[in-house]
Amino acid sequence: MKRKIIRVLILVLVLVAAGLAVAFYLNNRNSGQYPLKTAKVDVGDIEVYVTTTGTLNPVTLVQVGTQVSGTIAKIYVDFNDAVKKGQILAQIDSTFLAAQVRDAEAQVERARAQVNQAQRELNRIKELYAKNLVSQADYDQALTNYETALAQLKSAEAQLERARVNLKYSTIYSPIDGIVISRNVDVGQTVAASLQAPTLFTIANDLRKMRVEANVDEADIGKVKPGQTVYFTVDAYPDEQFVGRVSQVRLQPINVQNVINYTVIIDVENKELKLKPGMTANVKILIDKRENALRIPNLALRFKPDPQDKRFAKAMEEMQKRREEFMRRRQQEGGSPGFFGPQGGFGGQNVQRQGQFLGGSRAIVWVIDENKNPKPVFLRLGITDGNYTEVVGGNLKEGDEIITGYIFPTASNNPSRTQQPFQFRGRTPF
Repeated sequence: MKRKIIRVLILVLVLVAAGLAVAFYLNNRNSGQYPLKTAKVDVGDIEVYVTTTGTLNPVTLVQVGTQVSGTIAKIYVDFNDAVKKGQILAQIDSTFLAAQVRDAEAQVERARAQVNQAQRELNRIKELYAKNLVSQADYDQALTNYETALAQLKSAEAQLERARVNLKYSTIYSPIDGIVISRNVDVGQTVAASLQAPTLFTIANDLRKMRVEANVDEADIGKVKPGQTVYFTVDAYPDEQFVGRVSQVRLQPINVQNVINYTVIIDVENKELKLKPGMTANVKILIDKRENALRIPNLALRFKPDPQDKRFAKAMEEMQKRREEFMRRRQQEGGSPGFFGPQGGFGGQNVQRQGQFLGGSRAIVWVIDENKNPKPVFLRLGITDGNYTEVVGGNLKEGDEIITGYIFPTASNNPSRTQQPFQFRGRTPF
């Protein structure tokens, strides 16, 4: 009997406790007075980045081609071989080119013989002309034949020089010191240089110095300047961060599906040769940085109190009065609205409203004062990294407790989880 009574009492107590909890929950929900989520104002570093992607390339990349057509007879280097300037890379079959040289030499000898014949003829005509035995026309014709023979000799010599140069071009030399990163031909392959010089090898000058060619959107290109520090990672070493520096911002626009980008050149040291040509770099360009800055979470800038939350009523009334008084004075002076903007705002066109970024540098946040009551604080803001914003002015100090949102109960009535704020049922004066 006693056990039954104890069970009934326990059941009654549980039901009473559950009823009180439900009543408390409904009362808070109806009044909008949910617990407030807060954070401490602290001091830390704020870094602003422009993020993009780019491609790693050697600083100097030379494509070695051929100016003559023919069949590849020999190849002396392969991928990853280190070469010196002037080193032989490949040999094109020179059989026909050597024959052209011999033919050009014969043409020069023939032209030289014609010059000798024309000179002898001119000498005979000159003697006869001095004795008035030939006419002026005969003399002029002999002189013309001699000059023509000289011109043909020069043309033949030029043809011989061209044939010798082509024969020399059949041997492919390295134009620089570097490493062969690409070989595009094999022995026996025929290359044709009639329209465009084919690329046989690609040589990188020095892989210990690389550069990243990154495409930056036109919206961010105005923030990028030569000399800025750059951090990037590559997929081959996801846990390692590499450092570079902006060396050039190219002016040529690149149109990709009606989006304008600009190429930014980033110099990178590659002493360990980990970075390889063609790798994709995930780039972060450091635009601005503040060390030991007073900062607040960006959630605090987006917080809006519920108009039906009585904890904010007094402060909101005081702010409304201040706004009306300020507007009245400004209208009497004939000035612009200033910080208290029209339509209930606190920033005008170029200043921030509460919880809204409108391109300005001012905002209003809510803090918990010494009496545990919320109060508004006017701030002047600096840079932001997306999570924190720098405070450069205003009555705020390190350690202050700032409101970042409401704590809403979950579906399981667990109030420890913070959810997204509800839609306010009325308009705020902000």
